[in-house]
Amino acid sequence: MRAADLDLSELLTVDPRGGELRFSGARAILLDTVAMGLLRKQLIDSVGAAAARAILTRFGFAHGYRTAEAARAELSLESAEEWRDAGGRIHALQGMLRLAPGGDGPLSPGGATVEASYEAEQHLLHLGRADAPVCWTLAGFASGYLSCVEGRDIYVIERRCLGRGDASCLFAGRAAEAWGAELEPHLPFFEEHRLDASLRRAAEALGRAERRLRTRAEALLGAAAAGAAGAGPGGIVASSPAMQRVLELARRVAQVDATVLVTGESGTGKERVGRLVHDASPRAAAPLLAINCAAIPEPLLESELFGHARGAFTGATRDRAGIFEAAAGGTLLLDEVGELPAGVQVKLLRALQAREVRRVGENRSRPVDVRVVAATNRELAAEVSAGRFRKDLYYRLKVVELRLPPLRERREDVLPLARALLAQAAARMKRPAARLSPGAADHLVRYPWPGNVRELENAMERAVALAEGRRIEAEDLPEEVRSALPAPSAPASAGEAGVRTLGDVEQEYILAVLARNGGNQTRAAAELGIGVSTLYRKLKEYGRGQAR
Repeated sequence: MRAADLDLSELLTVDPRGGELRFSGARAILLDTVAMGLLRKQLIDSVGAAAARAILTRFGFAHGYRTAEAARAELSLESAEEWRDAGGRIHALQGMLRLAPGGDGPLSPGGATVEASYEAEQHLLHLGRADAPVCWTLAGFASGYLSCVEGRDIYVIERRCLGRGDASCLFAGRAAEAWGAELEPHLPFFEEHRLDASLRRAAEALGRAERRLRTRAEALLGAAAAGAAGAGPGGIVASSPAMQRVLELARRVAQVDATVLVTGESGTGKERVGRLVHDASPRAAAPLLAINCAAIPEPLLESELFGHARGAFTGATRDRAGIFEAAAGGTLLLDEVGELPAGVQVKLLRALQAREVRRVGENRSRPVDVRVVAATNRELAAEVSAGRFRKDLYYRLKVVELRLPPLRERREDVLPLARALLAQAAARMKRPAARLSPGAADHLVRYPWPGNVRELENAMERAVALAEGRRIEAEDLPEEVRSALPAPSAPASAGEAGVRTLGDVEQEYILAVLARNGGNQTRAAAELGIGVSTLYRKLKEYGRGQAR
């Protein structure tokens, strides 16, 4: 039998009672082309063109490989050349394309010319003209079919495409060694791990969409609870001038593809600012992937960042892309970058300079298109001076630095933040919206917040969990917050009305320490560093002589 003798009516069988279709003996289904086009658009909109291409290429490859296996079980062709030609004919019989009359197959020197492609047609319909070939499923199908027939990996690349305005599509197929360097930009879309990464990114995209909706809802609740005071982009509260300057700089740098270094104490919101840079950038539709450099053991960190080849080390049972490749087209957030070991610092520097990575166990580099945002709570300049961090990497990361002030230096943000975080915690716990009592608010402002916004968030969550009504009292706050002493304050100038004397400040402080010790004069005197008799005398002056 020859490939030209294939007849779709002989390959396709239908069970009229159960509605079951079989093609070359294998179970099959009919799919509407417009539905496939809509699926394509949804994939591109959700996970980006690179990830969508990987999914559709691998889908096509699996389809082509299975078609070849099914055809082998059903058909008897005369030669290897006939089997190769049968692939194009089966592809055409399935309604996916129309080959040019008398044309050759993809493995021929001139390649295979296609006059009509359902995939190019649907891309034009739903997404318009493309800048590059778009028949990803068809290229994958041809690759899978020929790989099965030839018994080795064959890669089919589309060189011309109706979807970008060419007069026809042209597919060329060769083995990897025959393609050489020309295959490198296409190879990642055929690799099995790329499909895994794409599916993971699709799940992450859905998760990000869900988180964005939740964040917006929480921000609205927080703004209402705070009287809409100071709520900035990304749900970041910025009433203080210092934080407003940071957010303005973040918005400006987001528009260019520069590397950003976000610094600040632990808990100041570095990751949230990093996400703001991504969300405000042209890369917002592509993935944002984050990795904590301090949370991964040193032997595994290089593999997590740059990937590895099969057999590179014990347990490396297959090729695996690193997070640099997985974040293609988007943003990579390197948290705790100051914890990177020296060996990984060298490779990170090279990746940033050359925009390419080399997997562990490989001797070739792969181009990557990713924007890096690094974050650290270390003083990297001091780490450079101490020889623990590379000077050249430091300056490569610090193209633009966003330094976040600690919460104790942005007192204006404490209460708006607390109210927004209260609303978010109440929504998560499905409890009524709570508000702060004057006493609780006073304690929040007094406390220095060494743990910054993260500590404030935990305190508000605790308060919502313990509150008996709709109002947060001082007793609902953590003990260390309740114990905060008033900070001595002075007017801006000596002539300002209401100047407080030194005696007034001393009285307020002594009474606060006494209250913190439950009225116990012995403990209060010890904490103040004075004798009990001195304390008793002062209390008597304040009209508190009977205090205990």
